[in-house]
Amino acid sequence: MNISYLPSGETSLLLEFKKEISEEVNQKIRKLEIAINKANINGIIEIIPAYCSLKIDYNPLNISQSKLIDKINSLKNNISDLDIEKPEVVEIPTLYRGEDIEYVAKYNNLSVKEVIEIHSSKVYLIYMLGFITGFPYLGGMSEKIATPRLENPRTKIKKGSVGIADSQTGIYPLDTPGGWRIIGKTPLNLFDPKNKNPFLLEAGNYIKFKPIDKKEFNKIKYKMENNSYKVNSYPKDVK
Repeated sequence: MNISYLPSGETSLLLEFKKEISEEVNQKIRKLEIAINKANINGIIEIIPAYCSLKIDYNPLNISQSKLIDKINSLKNNISDLDIEKPEVVEIPTLYRGEDIEYVAKYNNLSVKEVIEIHSSKVYLIYMLGFITGFPYLGGMSEKIATPRLENPRTKIKKGSVGIADSQTGIYPLDTPGGWRIIGKTPLNLFDPKNKNPFLLEAGNYIKFKPIDKKEFNKIKYKMENNSYKVNSYPKDVK
């Protein structure tokens, strides 16, 4: 496994893998993250996976950068047979009525119905969470609906908004400024600090968008507000 080690400030180390967005690279990143966690290396504070890299925050008073690299090198070539948890597919009910769905359709010479069918037909790998708390960066969107981001970002995009930016798609977990083309909205809460686990989604799992109508949207939203909605998920190898 070829890894480039790049200092990222005085207390962080960036492990850079092959520069491509692929499930193969993602598997290597996930396995190495598991191996590092299992090794219980003194001094590591946090491990943050991304598309093609793994960032490690550490305490230099407990471990030097060179010692950390030595320990990672001793782990990286023994992870091929490492078992990782089978991924789950989380169903994301989505009302496809975003501000930009007609633009996405027109830009790609499609109907709105075709945009919905294409977007909701895929199972998307969650490569990482970032940008804002709980925002999922997803892989696998069809190039048939790829659309440039807004030239002038909006000052506020509502939480739950489902968007497209170039060849990527994602979901805004919080109200925030943003430049993605909004094609729909989910009533699910992707981030809730009141929960024991505040994040609905995890890197390494998958999501599947499920088209719903306004009536179903309001029904799910009501249940979410009353903590009575059970999010549907299933093992990746089942469907």
